[in-house]
Amino acid sequence: MATSVSQKTPAFANVRANVVINLIRTLTMTVLSFLTYPYITRALGDQAFGLYSWANAFVYYFLVLAKISIPNIAIRECAKAKSDKQKLSNLVQTFFLLQAITTLVSFSLMSGIVLSVPQLFQTRELIYLLSINFLCGAFSFEWVYIALEKHFYITVRSISLLALGALLTFLFIKRSDTPAILEQEIYLYAAITVSYTVFTSLLNCLILPRHISFKKTHPYQIRPLIKPLLLLFLISFALTLYNQTDQFLLGLLDESKASVGSYSVGVKGVDIVITLITSLYAVFLPRATHYYSMENKAFYRNLLRYSFNITLFIAVPAVATMSTMARPITSLISGSGDLLSSSSSYRDADWILVALSCMMLTYSLGDNVYNEILLPQKKERHYLYAMLFGVSCNIGLSLLFALLPFQDRPGIGVALATGITDVLLCAYLLFISREYSRRALFNPNSLKILVAGILVGIASFFLCPFLQSRFLDLGLVAWEASLFSLIATVAIDALVYVLFLLICKEKLVCSFLPKQRKRREENEQSQPQGK
Repeated sequence: MATSVSQKTPAFANVRANVVINLIRTLTMTVLSFLTYPYITRALGDQAFGLYSWANAFVYYFLVLAKISIPNIAIRECAKAKSDKQKLSNLVQTFFLLQAITTLVSFSLMSGIVLSVPQLFQTRELIYLLSINFLCGAFSFEWVYIALEKHFYITVRSISLLALGALLTFLFIKRSDTPAILEQEIYLYAAITVSYTVFTSLLNCLILPRHISFKKTHPYQIRPLIKPLLLLFLISFALTLYNQTDQFLLGLLDESKASVGSYSVGVKGVDIVITLITSLYAVFLPRATHYYSMENKAFYRNLLRYSFNITLFIAVPAVATMSTMARPITSLISGSGDLLSSSSSYRDADWILVALSCMMLTYSLGDNVYNEILLPQKKERHYLYAMLFGVSCNIGLSLLFALLPFQDRPGIGVALATGITDVLLCAYLLFISREYSRRALFNPNSLKILVAGILVGIASFFLCPFLQSRFLDLGLVAWEASLFSLIATVAIDALVYVLFLLICKEKLVCSFLPKQRKRREENEQSQPQGK
């Protein structure tokens, strides 16, 4: 049933190459985000930026409704059929038809709600502008390129379009205290962000005929897809509620939307790391599905260990760094003055980042379990149960904390509730997947990464203010001294982290050494099939 190991080894090696490509893409996108985000938050201000974030959170609900998890199941099914162009083409046509129908239904439902709710009706122009994201999403076909593992194309296209968006942001978005001009800036920024989706869809459609045919050869088999799509839709909708309810709830509690702006700044640092990690799962999902369906348990477990190792390698030092340097990081993101001092603008953003920092690890681990264990094994219902619990717990704790102990600072209360909920959610997902996740996560190699992360956190806490004072002594102004101290601290932390793991012979770091790479390839070739 399974192909030979010698045939599989290069394929597994390709996973590592795709991981590197995705890391390059995500890191470049992170750099571009760090360049544009502080600029836009400073140009718009906390209230205007909060309004944009609130409207975007509302539109996102209907984006999820439009997709109904079609991309997830499409990646899984197209990955199985990628060697059969005719079958692949039929699948793509079927999923596209479904996507077009659900997109129209979602947009109609959104329009009805916007026209019925006064608070939403007042911002209808902004909402409709942002809704272009999911209207064009039906024609993006991104899931086809992921299933076919065209990660180089995805990387080049994404970096190019994001760089263009960043350039347009700097050229056309200007700071203004005039309400009328500021309103125009909000719409202009929304148009720039939407243009990324528009051009992505255009490019994907132009190149798609190289990979599939749009000639109908078989009747569309929609009925067998309804049940799994319904389940995945419920999962995605619950996940969206879980991810977006915090900001949307804050917008309802705070009429000025200033707390939403602060929350968006605080959560930005967390989102960057989560995006960096979870973007890699697009590489692992097709391969994990393939290995599990072929009953190649050895390669499947190896893939799980590798993916969990990457998650820990990135998330652990990120949690340590961002929780100990929350104030300078959020000040850098918001573009507010001295990076080591508090500011009235985007108040509490630093404490929000501290409360949410654990999610860089817990959320990434939970997503890893879903994409590489539950999805390939068709056990998605367990994730649905987890999300329903998470939504209920998050809403309850958010209302409790925001209305009682943190009434004057609701952003901190909501962030604390979200962090606690995510820890509980991650623990549940690891428990139900313990047959595979236990060995992949709880091992001596993971302990090495944890110890290294603790050392990074301690170093960051003392090193950043020390370096800032040294740069001030050199005659730099406060903002320059703070920025350089932050960059230098991160660079030193990274060096200490990697050197410590090299000394401890951590597997992922050592795998890049020539001798270890050769030994690893030999071990892969000797792996037994199946069991």
